[in-house]
Amino acid sequence: MNWYEVKNANEIDSPALLIYPDRVQHNINAMIDIVGGDTNRLIPHVKTHKMAEILAMQLAAGISRFKCATIAELEMCLQSGAKWVLMSYQLTGPKIDRFIQLAKRYPDANISSLTDNLPSAQILATAFKNAGLTANVYLDVNNGMNRTGHPLNDQIFSTYQQISTVDHLKLVGLHVYDGHIRNPEFEERRKNSDAAIFPIYDLIRQIEVAGLPKPEVITGGSPSFTSAALRADFYCSPGTTLLWDSGYSQLVPEMHLECAAVLMTRVISKPAEGLVTTDLGHKSVSAENAINKRISFLNLSDYEPVSQSEEHLVLRVKDWSTIEVGDIFYGIPYHVCPSVALYDVAQIIRQNIKVAEWNVVARKRKITV
Repeated sequence: MNWYEVKNANEIDSPALLIYPDRVQHNINAMIDIVGGDTNRLIPHVKTHKMAEILAMQLAAGISRFKCATIAELEMCLQSGAKWVLMSYQLTGPKIDRFIQLAKRYPDANISSLTDNLPSAQILATAFKNAGLTANVYLDVNNGMNRTGHPLNDQIFSTYQQISTVDHLKLVGLHVYDGHIRNPEFEERRKNSDAAIFPIYDLIRQIEVAGLPKPEVITGGSPSFTSAALRADFYCSPGTTLLWDSGYSQLVPEMHLECAAVLMTRVISKPAEGLVTTDLGHKSVSAENAINKRISFLNLSDYEPVSQSEEHLVLRVKDWSTIEVGDIFYGIPYHVCPSVALYDVAQIIRQNIKVAEWNVVARKRKITV
């Protein structure tokens, strides 16, 4: 029997998210190996899995620091016993108050967030001052992705220096997300990663010359993880590495990670010769990429996705006559992170048997706060 098949699949309604903990554990071990066994250098992002049980597996492996992107993910981390969490997001509006509520609820935890400009830092500091607290922040740096962060220009040191003087604010270091570096060949990816990170060393020198504490530097998302791991003085924050997917399997093969999340779908119709329809619609697999980059089936060959709607995925197949309504297909999502977020629960598979269900608790926008 293939590793992904489920003997008691008749107990699982479809579409379904299947998680294989043994493969998750393999990936955790591989992440630790990539940083030379130093778990202190790892700050894995929880946005991929959003599950307390997977976070617990990392804690058991000696990983103690985590990154998140939403208040719900932050609360899940704290509920699960994490004592150090970076919310890699600049807080605005009600998120500031929600963050402060969690800071008060978990006073023994070290939680922080991002800022990329002085006015936002001052607004955050005022809110924390009114709550009788001090905010821990990292300066978010834009080194080429152009999504968030202060541009890596001649003004960035001045901004860092100004933020460091804000009352009720503790500036800890730099957050440099480099998810735009996605070259398929490792050496080329490493060169581009090094070029993008090189100016950070100049900024660190400026900070230290000014008499400020040496900043922590957090970088290295999943595509650039192997490059970032070569810089012993930086922290690495991959996330997709926990579950992996078909997209990164093709892009970053040198990590030797195992796909640990599978989507299970059933054939629900054979509407015309050569066509089969499954129940894997937009609401069941991440649909931000082209239709041929959404799912890679493991037990189906010679197929072509034709169309997809909310609850249906139509495939053109070669062996149409051998496929029956009710047949099960297993597939690896091209982009696992938003695919996981479409499911309330994950079906847990050990030795080809469904043994439990885990709540994808942080897919919610709100848990309690």
